[in-house]
Amino acid sequence: MSRWRYFIKRVLLSIPVLFLVMSLIFIILRMGPLDPVAALLGPESSGAQTAQIREQLGLNEPLWRQYLDFMWGLLTFDLGQSWVIQPGRTTNELLVSYAPRTLWLGFWSVLLPLFIGIPLGFYAGLNPNSWGDYVASFGGIVWLAMPNFWLAIMALAILRRTDGGGLFGFDWYTIGPNVDSLIGPPPTNFVGITDWVSVAGMAIPAGFYFDFSLFLVAAKVILPPAIVLGSASMASELRIGRTAVLETINSNYVETARAKGLSERVIVWKHVFRNALIPLVPIITNEAFLLIGGSVIVEVIFGINGIGSLFFNAAYQADLPLAGSLIFIFTLIIIFMNIIQDLLYTVLDPRVGYDQ
Repeated sequence: MSRWRYFIKRVLLSIPVLFLVMSLIFIILRMGPLDPVAALLGPESSGAQTAQIREQLGLNEPLWRQYLDFMWGLLTFDLGQSWVIQPGRTTNELLVSYAPRTLWLGFWSVLLPLFIGIPLGFYAGLNPNSWGDYVASFGGIVWLAMPNFWLAIMALAILRRTDGGGLFGFDWYTIGPNVDSLIGPPPTNFVGITDWVSVAGMAIPAGFYFDFSLFLVAAKVILPPAIVLGSASMASELRIGRTAVLETINSNYVETARAKGLSERVIVWKHVFRNALIPLVPIITNEAFLLIGGSVIVEVIFGINGIGSLFFNAAYQADLPLAGSLIFIFTLIIIFMNIIQDLLYTVLDPRVGYDQ
């Protein structure tokens, strides 16, 4: 089997996976302990009110019909309306409102580990048993041992004590662009569309604006939660990167390259880095799992009010259609990241598909 046939097969396999996951989610939401009627009416509601609300929400319909409506809504991206948190607003409207903050947090949470964890891991692997290796390895172990929720609370406690130039000699509130609070949603309107044109009946953006000062404020507000959220990935990439470089640099083909007289620079860039990246691919793509799970906690602690905290409130307050739709979005993201992982494997590793 060729590498690209292997990749297409993996893409097609994601379709039944998506159906299976969403079927399980429907069963858990509809047959679990969450009761949206009790969340709407409270414990003092009467039997008549309960029956009326259940009828309005369609909960008296047969379960198979609710399942078909649920799956058809997901397939057509008609994600329904919120029942409890913001009744009357569609899930699509809530996603447009909440998703940019989570995307901004996710962007920095992936970017920081990539540009800190991997270079540090490669440096430690290329300089084993040096002081730099010891410091980087010890820092990775300590960083990995700190859970997100504890690190978030510590970060807030430390940054708040810098108000007025505290123990650390700098004031986080005023260094760079001024911010009034360490928590709260970051501004995401630093970029936008100013003009649209119609091409073949389709609206295409034709003009953009970018506010650099607002961009700096948004980056400063999101930096502490992004470091907290990306901390586990950063430490994992550092440790696995170091191990991968050590294994690669001592392999037979690298020794053969040295025997041929290739310079160390060529060996490192052409042979070591590419092969050392292969074990890092699942670590990088699996960050989506960590970001989705961790963003719920980090968003709640930092008050970011993105789709992570929206899902927490939807699940806690039994907003079934909103919770189900958000899980559907999370599942799509995870499946997409798995496809990206398979694509990277297909490009980087020529052995992919040979034994299939």
